[in-house]
Amino acid sequence: MTPEHLRDLFRYTEWADAEVWRAVLVHDAARADAKLRGLLVHLHMVQRGFPLVWQNGAWEPAMRKASSIDNVVDLHNWVQPYYAEAHRFLESVDAATMATGVTMPWVESYQAQLGRTFSTPTLAETIFQVTSHSTYHRGQVNARLREVGGEPPLVDYIAWIWFGRPEPAWSEVMGVGQ
Repeated sequence: MTPEHLRDLFRYTEWADAEVWRAVLVHDAARADAKLRGLLVHLHMVQRGFPLVWQNGAWEPAMRKASSIDNVVDLHNWVQPYYAEAHRFLESVDAATMATGVTMPWVESYQAQLGRTFSTPTLAETIFQVTSHSTYHRGQVNARLREVGGEPPLVDYIAWIWFGRPEPAWSEVMGVGQ
């Protein structure tokens, strides 16, 4: 996993998230759905939390903030600035930094829960985890969007490649459904 490949995956992740947000915000039932909001909160808490861990920041306030947001429009407004912050961080790290170990603050509770000791992932591996985790939960959001009568967008990685690696269309998302 080269730094450039990981940066590319983050560009894809941002594009896919913007596409999903547009689909959620244009649909009244999706904007009002508590289950969908819960999925979005979790997806974006993780996205927000990892850069704080990478930069030795306090992740708990971000987690509490996301959990306290009770509508998707406010959640979207909290989420959107994350991408510029993440891209700035990713541009600042080199291959040597990507190889350093990262210990997540929640690892001890997972070790206790599973009864085993974990290996320490590298920064590169945790960056990949954020993109992989986001893809997994975007799939859940899209499934729920369909359940409430919305139309999930095509956001597979290969679709992003097919479409010419487009930039995220945040300007088209802003103001939708608000």
